[in-house]
Amino acid sequence: MLFAHDTECSLIATAALVNTAGRDGELLPDVAALDAFFVRHSYSGRHEHTDAELRAVKDLRPQLRRIWHAEPPEIVALVNGLLLEHKALPQLIEHDDEPYHLHAVPRDAPLATRIAVEAAMAMADLVRARELSRLRICEYPDCDNVVVDLSRNRSRRFCEAGCGNRAAVTAYRARRAAGRS
Repeated sequence: MLFAHDTECSLIATAALVNTAGRDGELLPDVAALDAFFVRHSYSGRHEHTDAELRAVKDLRPQLRRIWHAEPPEIVALVNGLLLEHKALPQLIEHDDEPYHLHAVPRDAPLATRIAVEAAMAMADLVRARELSRLRICEYPDCDNVVVDLSRNRSRRFCEAGCGNRAAVTAYRARRAAGRS
């Protein structure tokens, strides 16, 4: 583990949220999809299961995506802006058999607020550790999904949408074609 467990979980969930509005179209089309996202990324606390909540979460995506395209000073400004906007006040919390970790807003805060603040807190950890190079854009042609490289050797190049498999198949076919020539 490179970072605290909650930081890694937040980074993965943030990238997944950003990628729900990507090359493959809208991946959060309805409240049921948000419910599945909530469960898949182990969010806890308030979840209203409403269209308004879905819109609020979807509205975060462009702001969070900007982090992957920004230089460090802008990332710091974005992170500080999110923390200030949502009145973040970090506290150590223990719940659901999870060890102590940071929550910066109450568990009954709106889901979009919790997602924004958790993303900002995780990004703050990357800034402090000087590890912003772990935020990347998928290298597969025509894919603009974001990637969080949590590998020890910083070797992750592709997103979770199957781009790594597509790249491997393309390379394999190219080698076979070159072998026939």
